[in-house]
Amino acid sequence: MISIAVGADEAGFPLKEVIRKFLEEQGYPVQDYGVYDTSPSLYPDIAEKVALAVRDRKQDRGILVCGTGIGMAMTANKVPGIRAAQCHDPYSAERARKSNDAQIITMGARVIGPELAKVIVMAYLNADLVSPGSLPKIQRMMQIEEELRKE
Repeated sequence: MISIAVGADEAGFPLKEVIRKFLEEQGYPVQDYGVYDTSPSLYPDIAEKVALAVRDRKQDRGILVCGTGIGMAMTANKVPGIRAAQCHDPYSAERARKSNDAQIITMGARVIGPELAKVIVMAYLNADLVSPGSLPKIQRMMQIEEELRKE
């Protein structure tokens, strides 16, 4: 079974806890990269930890939660080799995998509720196969990243 890295800032902490417990109930190995309470925190630090863990193959996929999911996605995408997608519905979570081979999804605790979050997580985790027509696009994304790293 694939392993999951989870992380959140203080705004996303309660929803992260729901997701973490749900994943564990489903039998997924979960590594929690914080935060562990609602004390003020910097979401970029958590996003970086999760993105590095996924990039370095410590965990297979990642789920990040903040107030909107936007900042977590922006930060995770700064880590070379990472494709993080903000998802607020099951279809976008499925397409994040099938069309973009996203290793991380982000969600907004102020945007979605716990039950929808569970549905989104399962849509993401059950969408393993990348659509063949998407492979050239994913390869081009990674090529652009590599070209820009050389500048």
